[in-house]
Amino acid sequence: MITLGKGKKSVLYIGAHHGMEWITTALLLKFANEYCELFEVNGHISHTSISYLNSTRSIMIIPMLNPDGVEYQINGVKKSNPLYERLIKMNGSEDFSHWQANGRGVDLNHNYDAGFYEYLQNEETQKISNGASTKWCGISPESEPESGLLANFSRFNDDIEMFISFHSQGEEIYYGNNFDPPKENIRIGKMLEKLSGYKLKETEGSASSGGFTDWIVKELKKPAYTVECGKGENPLPLSNLFEIYFKLRRMLFEAPMII
Repeated sequence: MITLGKGKKSVLYIGAHHGMEWITTALLLKFANEYCELFEVNGHISHTSISYLNSTRSIMIIPMLNPDGVEYQINGVKKSNPLYERLIKMNGSEDFSHWQANGRGVDLNHNYDAGFYEYLQNEETQKISNGASTKWCGISPESEPESGLLANFSRFNDDIEMFISFHSQGEEIYYGNNFDPPKENIRIGKMLEKLSGYKLKETEGSASSGGFTDWIVKELKKPAYTVECGKGENPLPLSNLFEIYFKLRRMLFEAPMII
């Protein structure tokens, strides 16, 4: 984790819940780099002084929650990997270009206790017996080290007042509407919509079942958002990074000032 700033009020940015969505890691690292560059020269973003932002807010960044999934999606699985045979079975082939899950075949963004058991019982999930490249929620909420650590870190850090989980793609922002979010969530969401140009939307169907954003809203009653970065087909190419960053740049810098 990277922490920028020393203010008591904090926000948490999370990238790469999913293997194919590694461009969110590049996005968050690019943001961290520019923040440091601007801080050195006492720069500004719009009307926000980086010096003031640094002294009044802390921005916590987990650039890559799912390093195993990203590694498999980019480089495939080597035969020397002790999990090779199981991974090939879960994936259905040696082509891992559409791998989303972690190293145990669990989709991390279905592994939180927010609609988890309903999702576990649905017909589509029942067809997956023990891990898959995507959509398998695991046997219990927070069964995975990655999701368990993130959930506990969120539970026991009262200073974190807003959570943004970055995914791809769609240029949309979701606000955890399945679990009766407070009006404050919608108000802040509309401000994020204005800062980014992305459309604020309600989640439909099982897309958010077991999701981190909905879990934060349900359990911690705090503002939380899923930002779907860019447009196209996952995995988005690295050549899209500049355009994605350009659209989200103001939001990344100014969102902490909303809380």
